[in-house]
Amino acid sequence: MAVGQTDFPNMPPISGIQIGTTNAGIKQTVRDDLLIFQFSETATCAAVFTQNAFCAAPVVLARKNLTQSPRWLLINSGNANAGTGEQGMQDAIQTCDDLAKITSGQKQHVLPFSTGVIGQSLPVEKIKIALPKAVANFSENNWKNAATAIMTTDTFPKGVTKTILLNDETITINGISKGAGMIQPNMATLLSFIATDAKISQPLLQHCLASATELSFNRITVDGDTSTNDACVLMASGCSNAPEILENSESYQIFASAILDVMKALAELIVRDGEGATKLMRIVVSEAANDAEAVQVAKTIAHSPLVKTAFFASDPNWGRILAAVGRAGVVEMELDKIRIYLDDVCIVRNGGRAEDYTEEAGQAVMNQAEILIDVKLGRGEFSQTVLTCDFSYDYVKINAEYRT
Repeated sequence: MAVGQTDFPNMPPISGIQIGTTNAGIKQTVRDDLLIFQFSETATCAAVFTQNAFCAAPVVLARKNLTQSPRWLLINSGNANAGTGEQGMQDAIQTCDDLAKITSGQKQHVLPFSTGVIGQSLPVEKIKIALPKAVANFSENNWKNAATAIMTTDTFPKGVTKTILLNDETITINGISKGAGMIQPNMATLLSFIATDAKISQPLLQHCLASATELSFNRITVDGDTSTNDACVLMASGCSNAPEILENSESYQIFASAILDVMKALAELIVRDGEGATKLMRIVVSEAANDAEAVQVAKTIAHSPLVKTAFFASDPNWGRILAAVGRAGVVEMELDKIRIYLDDVCIVRNGGRAEDYTEEAGQAVMNQAEILIDVKLGRGEFSQTVLTCDFSYDYVKINAEYRT
């Protein structure tokens, strides 16, 4: 059950970006599970990937092929092709080769991505048979189908769109993501694909993506697990009439801000759809000595099973938040300077329970579906925000039955 409004937006086409989907029957036959992006020869492409040491074969291959001016993305759900050794790499290469032959391209110009169960061989033959159907389905208007095709335990397709004006010309940005569990990104999220018609060089696009990732997908967590398959791709077709976006220009600042907005919105949708989630918690840590310290405290709270289960039960057990802040590893923390709030209700002040706090006030906040946890450390001027969700009975059930 997702938290809050999750309707898929009306996403306009992006010139130079073609999308094809179909069902390959990889794990199920109800909805599409194979997705292809094809972009123009003028396009540039940037990507960030998981830092998990056991990264999947498609991650290794996509990272390598990213330097070869890619023209296609090949994505499957239902099978992660992770923990599959040398055979997994050969399977990933084979699917890229199969797509290249159909599109008259070269296999090194294909970036492969997979998501699903770890440790199972990729059904290469099923994908090969389905590829022509996906290519035949190419359209600039297949965004919702694309978002649906990459889902695993997601309960809804996730999409965000935004337009900006650069030199009186419209630039469009569309993004989709998938992810509900195994979410503690480290350089990316489970899978996210963002496209724009802007003209921008690959190095500058890569810088833009890396910067935005740090403040969006790297600021969410559902369960503290970093996936073997995390990846985020930003494609720029170059088909807009706007001039090329250059480094240190006003156009770059506007563009980078818009990309960050889209990625923050996609990241929030992932948390809203956290496996079994009933609540969204926005953790703001301010007055920190530096950004890293603020993130460290926020993620310690966000990763605490005791905090997350208390929120599921709507239990204003503020001591669990206090304990998480205390064990975050901040050196020489001055306890009497720390204030902790649930929304605008102060729960901790002067080293203990706030004098004016009442259980009734705390309970009123805990009954909400969306809650702000506001921690003021009294150490400096830095602030960071991390989003997470609660742990419910359904989280255990979904993951206990994931392979059945």
